[in-house]
Amino acid sequence: MLSPKSTEFVRATLPAVGGAIGEITPLFYDKLFAAHPELLRDLFNRGNQANGSQNQALAGAVAAFATALVEHPEVRPDAMLSRIAHKHASLGITPGQYPLVQEHLFAAIAEVLGDAVTAEVAAAWDEVYWLMANALIAIEARLYEQAGTPDGEVWFDCRVVARLTETAEVATFLVRPLDGRPIPAARPGQYVSVQVELPDGARQIRQYSLSGQPDDALSFSVKRVTGAPDGEVSNHLHDHVGVGAHLTVSAPFGDVTLADGDCPVLLASAGIGCTPMTSMLSHLAATGSTRPVITVHADRSESTHAFREDLALLTDKLPNAVAHVWYERPEGPWPAERTGRADFSRLDIPAGTIAYLCGPIPFLRSARAQLLTAGVAAADIHYEVFGPDLWLGEAG
Repeated sequence: MLSPKSTEFVRATLPAVGGAIGEITPLFYDKLFAAHPELLRDLFNRGNQANGSQNQALAGAVAAFATALVEHPEVRPDAMLSRIAHKHASLGITPGQYPLVQEHLFAAIAEVLGDAVTAEVAAAWDEVYWLMANALIAIEARLYEQAGTPDGEVWFDCRVVARLTETAEVATFLVRPLDGRPIPAARPGQYVSVQVELPDGARQIRQYSLSGQPDDALSFSVKRVTGAPDGEVSNHLHDHVGVGAHLTVSAPFGDVTLADGDCPVLLASAGIGCTPMTSMLSHLAATGSTRPVITVHADRSESTHAFREDLALLTDKLPNAVAHVWYERPEGPWPAERTGRADFSRLDIPAGTIAYLCGPIPFLRSARAQLLTAGVAAADIHYEVFGPDLWLGEAG
């Protein structure tokens, strides 16, 4: 909880900081990478830095956390903190990196706001920062302990034991640890980080959802992204990594996971967002679940729909499951009512349904709004975003 004195200073300066946060965050990253270029080369996603999405995500997180401290001091925004902590854990972030962020973030704030940053204002925002940082450090420590990876040692070397072509744009990689250790435990819906060495020597990292439940390997799927630097890792994996290749992979993390129980489940995805949903559906089929399951998927066409056959096979294995698929531009005969964007109003959604969503943000916004209209409780709608969470603080 923020101290009363700091609360007043943060409340008074929140409009100024919030209004300038779009200028503060890129300056912060400029300062951080000037002092520590290895962080941009080997830790931060160069694509997200180039397109500005990481700046927007940081700005949204800081503003949302500060606003929560001021407006709802009795409630810590644990959902937001958990999302960030899982991302940090998958990268092996350690407590010693937080002072670096504080140093350069506050230098950027002081430079942008100038004389408005008095000693009292700086102290108040420093308190905000360390409340958020220490909460994240504590959550990350628990995640490392649960994963059996103390001090952020989440990485292990793997061999690619199989590679499957899902579509012209999507490939699935199955990997096993080189040292023979057991396959790390994963929950349906989680992801792994994959680190590759690129031609310029950079060791770039990307997160990929686990797309199945094999007993003897980790299975993740990669969609080829066009253009550099956004697609430099996915293109490297598609063009240069085959069976027998070595990859550095993290332990699985991710907070959007299939909850146990017998309540109805709705799994909704668009495009490559089907990967965590395939993992959840595989788990339900493998455990012989009898709970009601509704799967919704939207894609461009049949040929771009990854795991199309898996969706049908897994649905058939479940006694109370049904799948609904929409294509924007179907390539063959396809029902008119299933052409275009996903329409949840056509679905019979049982009371008490828990929904899991994954896909582009416009799809997430539309799906969530339709599910709320259908009577699904806001607390029962969970979403996963690939890349920086630009929805952070908005979806609740």
